[in-house]
Amino acid sequence: MTRPLLLRFVTVVGSSASFFLLLSVVPAYAQSVPGRGSDQAGLVTGALMSATVGGELIAPWLAARCGHRMLLGAGLLLLGAPALVLTASQSMGWIVAVCLVRGLGFAFTLVAGGALTASLIPPERRGEGLALIGVMAGVPSLVGLPLGSWLALHTGYGPVCTAAALLALVSVVAVLGLPGREAAQGPSPGIFAGARSGTLGRPTAMFAVTAIGAGIIVTFLPLAVAPGRSGVVAAALFVQPAAATASRWFAGRRADRSGAAGLVVPGLVVSAAGILVVTRTDFPVAVVMGAAVFGAGFGITQSATITLMYSRVPASGYATVSALWNIAYDAGMGIGAVGFGTVAGSTGYPWAFALTALLMLTALVPAWWDRTAARDQPAPARGPRVVTAEEKQ
Repeated sequence: MTRPLLLRFVTVVGSSASFFLLLSVVPAYAQSVPGRGSDQAGLVTGALMSATVGGELIAPWLAARCGHRMLLGAGLLLLGAPALVLTASQSMGWIVAVCLVRGLGFAFTLVAGGALTASLIPPERRGEGLALIGVMAGVPSLVGLPLGSWLALHTGYGPVCTAAALLALVSVVAVLGLPGREAAQGPSPGIFAGARSGTLGRPTAMFAVTAIGAGIIVTFLPLAVAPGRSGVVAAALFVQPAAATASRWFAGRRADRSGAAGLVVPGLVVSAAGILVVTRTDFPVAVVMGAAVFGAGFGITQSATITLMYSRVPASGYATVSALWNIAYDAGMGIGAVGFGTVAGSTGYPWAFALTALLMLTALVPAWWDRTAARDQPAPARGPRVVTAEEKQ
């Protein structure tokens, strides 16, 4: 718990809270004009997530040239400042433009912030440290989504947009206390080179397949459960991220003691088992328990894959790891939501959930390949950790 890590917590909470506070508010704002349909709401969310993935692709290249701290500060500015002017117009062009800029800024905070976090944590405590960062980012998402909608309903769109902007902009002050440009320890692999390499590509694929389930749960569980059981849906959507947050913390501590590789397969199996339980959408207990089991497995997979990926690169590759992992998260959720909707239209929700569980189990194949390759090849040498000024004192 060094001073730089505590300052990093401030930027994590600020960026996450700013993003999730408006995640459901902006689509509602776009749709509030009479005559507009649900396609307008989908357009603004699509623009936000497309810009996020695009920003994640270019962020490692930018970080290598300007440093993680500068890119993190720029990301917070791009995330916060446009929110101040969102309500200046209800033109779709204006709203989409704001979403594009905010998505780009959020991507920068994810990639640069993730790489900076890895450099602030001792390698022997990395699993627990990354899990703690996940908790700091997860709590604002739990609170921000419902709070944003409530504030917009009771105070209007202007105040909630201002609050989201200030959360990100005030966090820029904390960036000034973080370490400056990190010393490169070897060449930095690019996004596509990292994805093609087995050492990073296999964990990325495993996590992306598991993230498909997360996108499906969030998007389709309210539709799959019988009408009139909104309480069941609310409970399931709460326990899923809560279980993921708790298990991510547990898995991070366990990874520091016995290694992250041994947690990947259990995480994949538990995630698939949770989705399989959700197939009984006519039983409220099964829906809630299935969501909780999936959340537990998803949290384990989150912690195990990112810890494993950071352990396989020198410090100069941290931005690439952060970008790949976040792209896998965003792309997996998006692909899952789109693909599940197509399948469910033909098979119905229970069978679609069952097929999703089978699909998620296919991630055991790259997991087996990864374990085999890890036994055959020695671990790459890890560059020296950046020592903060506080630690030197």
